[in-house]
Amino acid sequence: MSFSELSLTFLATISVQVGEPIEVGRTSAGLRRVIPILGGKVEGPQLRGTVLPAGADFQILRSSTLTELEAKYVLETDSGERLYVNNFGLRTGSEADISALLRGEPVDPARIYFRCTPRIEAPAGGVWEWLSSRVLVGTGIRLPDEVRLDISVVE
Repeated sequence: MSFSELSLTFLATISVQVGEPIEVGRTSAGLRRVIPILGGKVEGPQLRGTVLPAGADFQILRSSTLTELEAKYVLETDSGERLYVNNFGLRTGSEADISALLRGEPVDPARIYFRCTPRIEAPAGGVWEWLSSRVLVGTGIRLPDEVRLDISVVE
């Protein structure tokens, strides 16, 4: 059995505008927060559109340095096709840097490890249906009122 090497093809940058976090409180899994998704934009060589103002990022702060993220939202392409996104990610950094992010302060993205694995469900027969059968990976940057994700397709 032989395996081919993996390669990545850039798909798009997704800029997600986020609202004020809603803190649920400490649970058995960690500190639970929900961050509303207010909208945004999608810009790529082919995939372009908007992030609809619906959905949220459901976070668990596992420790003072590790946050587990699961964002669920909808993209609408420039041609009107809607794509459902379920994005799992991990964000980690020093305790001081994570605390600053939680306070809404800017932190140099080079000091934060932020990686994600979005899954996209596209309408059957649509232009983007092929994304439903692909593995996607991404890197993220958390800004005070925005999350910016660079997403690639694993070939």
